[in-house]
Amino acid sequence: MKKIIALSITLLVTLLFHVQSFAQCAMCRATVENNVSNGDTSVGAGLNAGILYLFSMPYLIAGSLRLPLVS
Repeated sequence: MKKIIALSITLLVTLLFHVQSFAQCAMCRATVENNVSNGDTSVGAGLNAGILYLFSMPYLIAGSLRLPLVS
């Protein structure tokens, strides 16, 4: 029962916040394109590091949870 509740909450949060994440992609891309056209490439490197950080966090959180196996 707890697993179903946890999955329902995860699905609800994902559906509520997906629109905001799409908006950030266009803003970041515009910033990087503007800075690269002006000769500054350090922003792109920082953005790549941030993407890797955000990409790894859900996996680290999920890996740290100890859910019982269904038997």
